[in-house]
Amino acid sequence: MLYRVQGIVIRSMDYGEGNKIITLCTESHGKIAVFVRGARKAKSRHAALVQPFTYGEFNFIRSGTGMGTLNQGEVIESNHKLREDITLAAYGAYGCELVDKALLDNETGHFWFDQLKAYLSFLSEGRDPVILTALFEMKVLQAAGYGPQVDTCMFSDETEGEFWLSVRLGGILSKRERRQDPAAIALSPGVLRLLRLFARLDIRRLGNIDVREETRAEIKQIMSAFMEVQLGLKLKSRRFLEQLEKFEM
Repeated sequence: MLYRVQGIVIRSMDYGEGNKIITLCTESHGKIAVFVRGARKAKSRHAALVQPFTYGEFNFIRSGTGMGTLNQGEVIESNHKLREDITLAAYGAYGCELVDKALLDNETGHFWFDQLKAYLSFLSEGRDPVILTALFEMKVLQAAGYGPQVDTCMFSDETEGEFWLSVRLGGILSKRERRQDPAAIALSPGVLRLLRLFARLDIRRLGNIDVREETRAEIKQIMSAFMEVQLGLKLKSRRFLEQLEKFEM
């Protein structure tokens, strides 16, 4: 059967002599693997289409739910800036690996596609990668059913005052209910406001947010802990990103 989809290359690997297998996050068919014959050859017309972060239209033949074979395709947005800067490439790779691990094969991918497309586009535009990535992580957590409860305390209806965040329980605790998790993390007012904003904001509507360095560091630590505890994900791209940031300090 012939398929025609829009998708983003979230993984690209060599296969055999001169070929590639790419994994797409598609707008209409979720996550799909596609075999691209001769993509590594110097004069291949598909060379640009199989690059990581590429957003394009892909026509492929597939029988059942197995791997497709590319017939033809067209690049819509190359996102080449992400491949030209090692830091941006690291953030882009993390976003793509996150979707690759969290999105099941053939699961409806419209939401994931829209959020990833916006994430990569904003990275290319030079938006703050720490804030952008924290928001993207929040959207992934929510889509996977693990979005943290940040509007009210998990054990009361309190919305104002001092709060602590329980990564294990998945939400905020008031001063009175902090005993529910002694390991809960104290939240500054700025981080709590950001978490509440992230919980209700579609990444496609993100404007410019000016955040203090201390707040950036705090939100980054919190979201990283959530991804590891709630989703159980320890990604290679995340470890590389952390090593890169230590090197740049």
